[in-house]
Amino acid sequence: MRWDRFFEDLEDQLDSEWEAERIALDTEAERLRLSRVGLLERLTAVARDVPAAVSVDLCDGTGITAPLAAVGPDWVALASDGGRSGAILVPWASIAAIGMPHADLLRTAHGASPGRLQERMTLGFVLRDLVRRRVPVTVATTGGRTYTGTIDRAASDHLDMALHDRDEPRRADRVTGHRLVPLAAVVTVRLDSPVALV
Repeated sequence: MRWDRFFEDLEDQLDSEWEAERIALDTEAERLRLSRVGLLERLTAVARDVPAAVSVDLCDGTGITAPLAAVGPDWVALASDGGRSGAILVPWASIAAIGMPHADLLRTAHGASPGRLQERMTLGFVLRDLVRRRVPVTVATTGGRTYTGTIDRAASDHLDMALHDRDEPRRADRVTGHRLVPLAAVVTVRLDSPVALV
């Protein structure tokens, strides 16, 4: 009788060790899976699955709380005023942190595959589309300066802006100046009218 109890104890101990080893392997597999999930995938999951607003802390010390409207490989778009009055483009390089409720954070850990077009729509691509559409914008820079006007050209590492009042169309007699703005200095690009980005 004592031997039966002894073998049952050994069997229980072996089962416990196997279960602990299985849990450890599952945990390690999950860590490995998470190590392969990129920011683009997580933000794509937020844009698709999490309707709540996110808090974006910017490198200049400011922050924006708004729903995430679209995601590109090097930028995010936040819905300004519920998307009725435009959007705010934020280069990833300008993002210090993104805040959201813990439950939403956990949901995004699985990631979501971005669409093929979305993967190729860089900030430069979106800015060139704004040039084509002649959309009025307000560009905030790392130095704390803001420039309002229309982007005339979007090059590989900078943009050309014609400065004019926000509510005025870009006309030669309304332009008050021009600026070359390095893309590395751009914190946000606020679209002053509703535009579909993706």
